[in-house]
Amino acid sequence: MSGARAQAFAELKAKIAVLEAGGRGRASGLSLGDPRLDACFPGEAGLPLGQWHEIGAEGMEVETAAAPAAFAALLAAPLAVRGEAVWILRRDDLYAPGLVGLGFPAERLIQVCVRDEAEALAAAEDALAAAGVSAVFAEVEAVDLTAGRRLQLACEKRGATGFILRRRPYGGLGVKAATGSAAATRWRIAPAASDPGPGMLGLGAPRWRVRLDRCRGGRDGAWLMEAPGAYEWEQADGTHPLRLVADLGDRQLAPPEPLRAVG
Repeated sequence: MSGARAQAFAELKAKIAVLEAGGRGRASGLSLGDPRLDACFPGEAGLPLGQWHEIGAEGMEVETAAAPAAFAALLAAPLAVRGEAVWILRRDDLYAPGLVGLGFPAERLIQVCVRDEAEALAAAEDALAAAGVSAVFAEVEAVDLTAGRRLQLACEKRGATGFILRRRPYGGLGVKAATGSAAATRWRIAPAASDPGPGMLGLGAPRWRVRLDRCRGGRDGAWLMEAPGAYEWEQADGTHPLRLVADLGDRQLAPPEPLRAVG
């Protein structure tokens, strides 16, 4: 089965699941290119579209948001091909050419700089409801239940998909705790060491430790994921070439080797 037909089949399965559930929920999903990933989402159809997703981090990544931003761009790359993508920043530090290596079409990107949290959420809401926009990224500290519902209504207006990157302003005391969330999924991303492969020098493809902490109507999971190369994007045939390197859900540490006497 070709990639395009596989994607169409996954979407059909999602629509059938919605009908069986009495018509509740969203029917559309974006396959992530691996059945083990797609199975975590409602209808096994992949990442739910027409909804918004929360992507966070830990440690210094809470301030830089480098790993969450790269992972979000990779997730949304197929969507950006279909329409414009809007990235709402609190600081003008997004390096758009760097997204090209993740398969993201930087020429479809619109960057918007805002002054504070309120402006970021308002701009995200407007962008999600705008014609011709397929994906919206917004850097905010937290989204309360009221703001989350407003974002979801904006997503449903034209079917755009939102990605909220939880990012603390530099010098902040800590990430605000969410009082509630209407997010379809909640992710936590951390950088991982790359693997250049046997006989290769330098760095390999970017890798992340990925945790899906919450998925409405689905299940959580943890994986080691790797970005695809340019050739893999070219051969993707409408599917997502994201690589799952390992399942981290129940990994056990290898037993230590016994000590050996020297001399």
